[in-house]
Amino acid sequence: MFYRPEDGHGLPHNPFSAIVAPRPIGWIATRGSLGCNLAPYSFFNAVAYSPPQVIFASTSAKPDRAGTKDSMANIRESGVFSVNIVSREMLERMNETSAVLPAEVDEFDHAGVEKAECVSIPCPRVAAAPATLECRLVQIVQLRGAANFLAIGEVTGVHIAPECLRDGRVVLPASGLMARMGYQDYAVIEQVISLPRPGER
Repeated sequence: MFYRPEDGHGLPHNPFSAIVAPRPIGWIATRGSLGCNLAPYSFFNAVAYSPPQVIFASTSAKPDRAGTKDSMANIRESGVFSVNIVSREMLERMNETSAVLPAEVDEFDHAGVEKAECVSIPCPRVAAAPATLECRLVQIVQLRGAANFLAIGEVTGVHIAPECLRDGRVVLPASGLMARMGYQDYAVIEQVISLPRPGER
């Protein structure tokens, strides 16, 4: 089939996110004047090495946040955020933090997620995450469409769980790493295939 997005796809559910998959999940932690927030975003990725930078996009809004969501509102206020990587055993708690809750509700408490403090920025992080990237905001870009905002962050600190380090390399957590598919689907990454580039063998 072929369709133009402006004309609609005619399917029961939007196929776009199922085509661009799997996608890494950025479990974004923030803090603002109304308290702490924790929410998963699958429009997330790393985009540069030096200095290391990441992006994530927020694509909807809450009535109590003036055209955006809690994460983006807090980042506008504080200028910092942390990106927490999601392992298989965290999936259900991560899903709980995707609930639409009042801005003053702390999703760490709501979902029973242990909170720790970042080192290089004044921000919370997920204590048991396989890895966390502490980020200072570089820029927020308004994308086309209502409530579509892209945050660019420079990584100022990195946490790696000891069990995810082996022989000087980062390895998958024992339970696997979660990725987002389309619809209500997720993938568990449990296997890695190493393939040197031409000329690097």
